[in-house]
Amino acid sequence: MAENGGVIETLINCFAELPGIGRKSAERLAYHVLRMPKAEALAFSAALRAVKENLHPCRTCFNLAEGDQCAICLDRRRDRAQLCVVEQVRDLLALEQTGAFRGVYHVLQGRVAPLDGIGPESLTIDALVARVTLGEVREVIMATTPNVEGDATALVVTQRLAGLPVEVTRLARGLTVGASLEQANREMLTDAMSGRRRL
Repeated sequence: MAENGGVIETLINCFAELPGIGRKSAERLAYHVLRMPKAEALAFSAALRAVKENLHPCRTCFNLAEGDQCAICLDRRRDRAQLCVVEQVRDLLALEQTGAFRGVYHVLQGRVAPLDGIGPESLTIDALVARVTLGEVREVIMATTPNVEGDATALVVTQRLAGLPVEVTRLARGLTVGASLEQANREMLTDAMSGRRRL
């Protein structure tokens, strides 16, 4: 029984490391997995393995992709003249759920946070500048989090794009200051996208 207790404890600890999951929730999840039919539990395990083994950053925009490019970059119906810059993939997903944006994206994979040791060189800003330099993009929409770090990131990107023939805009401030895009509802994001302003 000690061995089984060790296995369950390991699973509880794994769940507890997930963001927003406390010890009690981790215990409930672990015991739920224990009660699942074997086939269902193995399918869950296989899905976790597939995510780690098959998903990687898109070579163009750094969204999640199974091949060289993500589904958005492969979609020829998207407007490549509009490029929306987000911090994380989850921000991209939040904007996609609104259906308000039909352009393409660029995921920075973070934001400038000097206190955490994250500078501009840690982000995908060089790749963004290279994309804009190709000349297809006419507008870069900064959709970073409306807080000090997000604003600093937007400023750095805007400075790096200075001199290039592209208009840089920012989402409207209908978003609550300090709130992340993933926490905003669909209507707020739609209004922010449609009411964006020039930087």
